[in-house]
Amino acid sequence: MLAAQPKTPSAERLMFGRRLREERKLRDWTLEDLGERCALAWNYIADVERGERNVTIDTAAKLAGGLGVPLWQLLRSSE
Repeated sequence: MLAAQPKTPSAERLMFGRRLREERKLRDWTLEDLGERCALAWNYIADVERGERNVTIDTAAKLAGGLGVPLWQLLRSSE
């Protein structure tokens, strides 16, 4: 049996992860710093930033809260 091919992340998932990383880096925070602020594991956040995790709205709100930004700010393109 062949291994399942990894699913390509959606453009929206990649954009969310990119925005999350941008906001975290603006604060000069590590993944661990953000994880402590929103009670999530740093490796989970790393997966989100790379678009490998499809977060729930509740988790997205936790991440935004940890950064101190409104959720919509992570959902919009920075371009």
